[in-house]
Amino acid sequence: MNFKVTKTEKSRFENINYETLGFGVHFSDHVFISRYKDGKWDDGAIEPYGLLPFEPGLCVFHYGQSIFEGLKAFESLKGGVNIFRPDMNVNRLNRSAEIVCIPTYDEERLLAGIRELVKIDAKFIPRKKGQSLYIRPVVFGSGHFLGVTAASEYHLIVMTSPVASYYAAGLNPVKIMVSTDHVRAVQGGVGAAKTAANYAASLWAGMDAHKRGFSQVLWLDGVNRKDIDEVGAMNIMFVIDDELITPSLSKGTVLAGVTRNTVLTLAKEFGMKVSERNISIDEVAEAHANGRVKEVFGTGTAAVISPVGLLEYKGKEMIFNGMKIGPVAQKFYDTITSIQYGEVEDTHKWNQHVDL
Repeated sequence: MNFKVTKTEKSRFENINYETLGFGVHFSDHVFISRYKDGKWDDGAIEPYGLLPFEPGLCVFHYGQSIFEGLKAFESLKGGVNIFRPDMNVNRLNRSAEIVCIPTYDEERLLAGIRELVKIDAKFIPRKKGQSLYIRPVVFGSGHFLGVTAASEYHLIVMTSPVASYYAAGLNPVKIMVSTDHVRAVQGGVGAAKTAANYAASLWAGMDAHKRGFSQVLWLDGVNRKDIDEVGAMNIMFVIDDELITPSLSKGTVLAGVTRNTVLTLAKEFGMKVSERNISIDEVAEAHANGRVKEVFGTGTAAVISPVGLLEYKGKEMIFNGMKIGPVAQKFYDTITSIQYGEVEDTHKWNQHVDL
C-alpha cells in the first residue's frame, strides 16, 4: 500500500541519549495518522510528529472515548527489523473499538502503515538487547460537541518511541500491592478493552501503591474482591506446584494480553500443565502458606516478563522464590526475547519482518 509521506525538516534523533532512554520519554520523527469523517476512514498518511489543533469541545476530553495499543519493533540479528505479533494488536484494537463504539479500522492497512512508519524512522530503533522501538496506536473521538453520545469524527495516530525496560529494576522482582479498596473493572463493563478509562480508574490506587514502595497494583474482582483479575500494566501468572495458572478471560474484566497468549502457547509446548481459570487471592495465600507457590510473574508487551517477588494483601506480605527471578519466568523471558531479536527460529511466524 502506498501512503502519502511528509518528512520532518528537523530530526529529534540527536537529542536522545540511548544510555538513559527510560520508557515512553522520547518520540521518533513521524506518525502514521488517519482521520474518520462522513462515515469512513481516509487512506492514512505519514506526517511529522508534532502538535495537533483541537477544539475545547473535543469528544475525548469530555467523554473519554479513546482506545490504544502497545507493540514493539526489534533490530533483528539477521538484518532488518522484527515487529512482534502486530496482527494480534491491531485485531485487539478493533475489539476495543467495538466495545467503546469507535469505527473499526482495516487491519491490513493499519499493519502496512505501521511497517512503513517503522521503516521511515528505523534509525530510532535501539541497538542494545533489552531495548526496542515501542509502537503506540491510539484512536479517539475528535468530533467537538457536548452530549453523551459517540463521536462522528475520529483520529487514529500511530507514534513510536525508543525505550529501555519498563521497570527501572529490569528483570529484578517487583513488589505489588493487592488492592481491596479500589476496583479496576467489573463484569459487563469495559475491562476487556484497552481503553483510557480503565487506566484512569487505576491511578488512585496506583499512586497510593507507589507512595508505599510498590511498583504496581494487583486488581481483584469488583464484586467480592476475591478473584484475581490482573495487574494494571500486565497479566498475572502463578506457578503453583507444577501448574501454570492465570485468570480466565471469560468474565470480560481481564485484557487479552498478547504476551499472555505467547506464554500460554509456549508453556504447552514446554509440557507444562496450564490452566486459565478463576483463582482467588485466598487460594494464592493458602498455597503460599503451604509452600506450594513456586513463582509469580507478570506478562506484558512493555516488560515482557516481570517476576513478582512480593505481594502485600491486607497488611501481610507473601514473598516468592526468595525475591529472585525463578527458572520458569527466566525461560519464558529468554525464549520470547530470542524470538523477537531473531536469535532463534521463529517457528510460529510471530514476527513481521521489515527489510531496510
